[in-house]
Amino acid sequence: MKRDAILNNPAIPGAEFLPLEEIRRIQQQRWMVQREHVANRSKFYRAKFASASLPRSLEALEGFPLTDKAMLRESQRQHPPFGEYIAADPRDICRVHRTSGTTGVAMNLALSAADAALTATVGGRAQTASGLGAGHRVVHCLNYQLWMGGFTDHTALEATGATVIPYGVGGTRGLIQLIQELGVTAISCTPSFPAVLEKTLKQAFPNLKPRDLGLKLGLFGGEAGLDEPSFRQRLEQTWGFKVRNSNYGVTDVLCNFAGQSEFSNDLHLVCLDVLYPELVDPDSGDSKPWREGEHGELVLTHLAKQCQPLVRFRTGDIIQLTKMDTAACGRTAPRFRVTGRADDMVVVRGLNLFPAMIQGVLHKFPELSGEWRITLNHPPPYDFLPLEAELDVPLEQPSPLTTVIEQEFKRILGATARLTLLPPSSLPRTEGKSKRVYRNY
Repeated sequence: MKRDAILNNPAIPGAEFLPLEEIRRIQQQRWMVQREHVANRSKFYRAKFASASLPRSLEALEGFPLTDKAMLRESQRQHPPFGEYIAADPRDICRVHRTSGTTGVAMNLALSAADAALTATVGGRAQTASGLGAGHRVVHCLNYQLWMGGFTDHTALEATGATVIPYGVGGTRGLIQLIQELGVTAISCTPSFPAVLEKTLKQAFPNLKPRDLGLKLGLFGGEAGLDEPSFRQRLEQTWGFKVRNSNYGVTDVLCNFAGQSEFSNDLHLVCLDVLYPELVDPDSGDSKPWREGEHGELVLTHLAKQCQPLVRFRTGDIIQLTKMDTAACGRTAPRFRVTGRADDMVVVRGLNLFPAMIQGVLHKFPELSGEWRITLNHPPPYDFLPLEAELDVPLEQPSPLTTVIEQEFKRILGATARLTLLPPSSLPRTEGKSKRVYRNY
């Protein structure tokens, strides 16, 4: 395939079903083109070449320095607005987004027309795997204001053949009415958003239950929690829809490139024709084998990106590869689970704790609303987990609930938690991503 054909029409139809041997051939072919593009157009990576040149073989990338978010952020600070890792003529930029900025300063993301088409196609694969397609009416409830999760995910939903309703965030009363009036069958949002709708239903539509809205499919992404069986079960029982983790991505790399199917809660990595994945040790950065059962930080390299190509980018996501064989759905795309984020990890007396693990304990208690947060007022080390959790309804005083929950943390996670129970509705709600770990230092 010629250079222009790869960069201008990067996604291969049905790549998630191709034999992995064929995928590896495609990856190497595309890397030769991407390598030339990066070497010729990216000042950021040319500076890195002084210590290590880009190898011709993908397998040899292990020796090339890693790229992280701090480097990109500093590049944009020194060379606004897109940083020196921009590798396209400014006239080729057709769209600009920004990251959510939940873990730092928001980043400017530039897309060419080919980059935008690639993003929609690969995202559509993930949403299709999760069951969305022609005949569905899906309401998209993520922020459309610059964040990639809004308009860009909208195009991925459209790529499935579904009818997409661009609602965005806010106006939950109107959303409930819209779902009824249009006969909406699916919702795309964060896992925490249904709780916001449930509160509105109680206040404004007391005779209407979540199940009464008739939603058949819940498509979720952007937050942890769906790997916790009790949380997933509660959503399905309350709403009557099938819960799918359909929208895993890394905004600096590709907005949505993994989703689960009806056969498993694991995520299918449906992007192997356009991204080359690696695993590294999150502490040392040393490479780890890409094989079933392995656990480490996900590192990604673009194989067909025009505007802001990245090489060996540390995503910050800690994953475990669960299956490498052909799945029941026919997809050959490897399966994995996200166990946490390196920047959300809290180490308590040597124990690595992630929000999903903490949420798994708290969801065992129906007395809680599901809203919680960790506030760290000083740098590590930590002897205990400072945790605040919100009650669903007021408790009679005195109550043993605090002690019971702290004991459950010790039993399940082995960690000491110091829990403060907060009154109902005292923690802020969000219609975007929920932030769980606050570092005030």
